[in-house]
Amino acid sequence: MADERKQKRKRRGGGLVSVLNALLTLVVIGILISVGVFLYGANEFYTAGAVKADTNFTVERGSSVMTTANRLQEQGIIPSGKLLPSNWVFWAGTRGLKREGDIKAGVYLLKANSSMADVLKEITEGKPLDFFVNVIPGDTSYLVAERLNADNPNLTGEPVPLPAEGSLLAIRYDFFPGDSRQSVLDKMQSEMKAKVAAIWAGRDPAIDSVIKSPEEMVTLASIVEKETGLESERPQVAAVFINRLKKGMRLQTDPTVLYGVTEGKTVLSRGPTSSELKAKTPYNTYQIDGLPPGPIANPGEAALKAVANPAAIKDLYFVAKSADPADGHLFAETYAQHRKNVTLYRKAAAEADSELAREELEAEQAEGAGETVE
Repeated sequence: MADERKQKRKRRGGGLVSVLNALLTLVVIGILISVGVFLYGANEFYTAGAVKADTNFTVERGSSVMTTANRLQEQGIIPSGKLLPSNWVFWAGTRGLKREGDIKAGVYLLKANSSMADVLKEITEGKPLDFFVNVIPGDTSYLVAERLNADNPNLTGEPVPLPAEGSLLAIRYDFFPGDSRQSVLDKMQSEMKAKVAAIWAGRDPAIDSVIKSPEEMVTLASIVEKETGLESERPQVAAVFINRLKKGMRLQTDPTVLYGVTEGKTVLSRGPTSSELKAKTPYNTYQIDGLPPGPIANPGEAALKAVANPAAIKDLYFVAKSADPADGHLFAETYAQHRKNVTLYRKAAAEADSELAREELEAEQAEGAGETVE
């Protein structure tokens, strides 16, 4: 009996050992498989991709890691048909590196042969491609609408209607491919409304006698914008116009005359003709008193601020220093001094014309001698 009990204990002990050995074997096999899968996945994650040319890829707003991975695979940027699905490898690599919260929406230029790791780095650390529409200070609404309505595969929707002149803040507007034209226009107008309200709230009360509303501030700012491209001069130019309005003098500014001719549909790179100066359009400030009926362009922030807080000067006149707009203007309190400044301008302009004519003659001679003239 004792021998039988010993044999039973041996059999039970041997069975337990067999079970433990089997479990240990399964654990070892599981570990080996896991290590193998990890090494294979890591190799796939860091191996150069199959795309042989630079490629644009869009990360949509609100996309999850898996959605992004699926689109990468659909577009062939990461391979398909592998032992492990590439979208899952990309997902696992992103989670493993804890970068899932760093993916940024945008359009990215992915370099040829980018690995999954390269792609992940680009869409988390890289700079998306820029898509934007500029409203340049002094642009008319007609020109901006043309720009928005131009054939652009990255903007969607129907052409926008002509916005009111002066209703668009002159800055750069970034958009996401697929945004509508109307949404970009809405942003332009909301930015202008907010900026005008803030600047009007901080205006110098001394302008209130002649600039009676935010709309009138925008109108005068548009004139200031067209009169000078130098930010440092804008408070002086604004002051001249405000001083003239306070004295009941006409503004007599050329850009308003030209706007009355073109209605903002074209840009005239010249001064007004004698007949245009005499034409009685609503915008001809040589012929009308006070401000024109509305803006003649879309001003930038600097011009708006200049009108809201003009320079503390008594000047009533200004004229260009030379034919080069970058040289700025000469300012004067009296008409007598203004006439002297006009003489200086004419002399500088004549010298510039003479220099240009001389250079043209020299170029003709050089070309005739067989030299290359650029």
